[in-house]
Amino acid sequence: MNFSEILFSSIGAFVATLIASFFSATILAADGVHVILASTGASAVLVFALPYSPASQPWNLIGGQMLSALVGVACYQLIPNSIIAASAATGLSMVFMGVFRCMHPPGGATAISAVVGGDAVHNLGYAFVIAPVLINAVILLSIAMAVGTLRTKNPFYDD
Repeated sequence: MNFSEILFSSIGAFVATLIASFFSATILAADGVHVILASTGASAVLVFALPYSPASQPWNLIGGQMLSALVGVACYQLIPNSIIAASAATGLSMVFMGVFRCMHPPGGATAISAVVGGDAVHNLGYAFVIAPVLINAVILLSIAMAVGTLRTKNPFYDD
């Protein structure tokens, strides 16, 4: 990316993370928001700084985040030890992302967030998959696509 693309991508990442943070803070209150924002920030770096990476593609972002959240909630509910549940959530989220061909590395953090996120996250149960996880991913994707229209060229095609 040239300098203007890096600048637009950085501004886009800031705006997307700010909106997602506000949304997450509204849903989770102050207690649980910091946990999910780590994963959202990592996703933002991927989709804005490495937009052509396979891990940054729309299905990988949306599918990877949602499957990981689903696995994380299930592990929290089924495994009483939080260390084992978080570890299982990470490994199992990789399996599910691999099976569904939507590998998105920040999904590992999302899976752990569902386990260690505290009462605000745990009280949401499986709704955590939709709000805030899916909503945050859609926010990032929407703004990343808008920023993508400002790119001068696609590195996969020679001009």
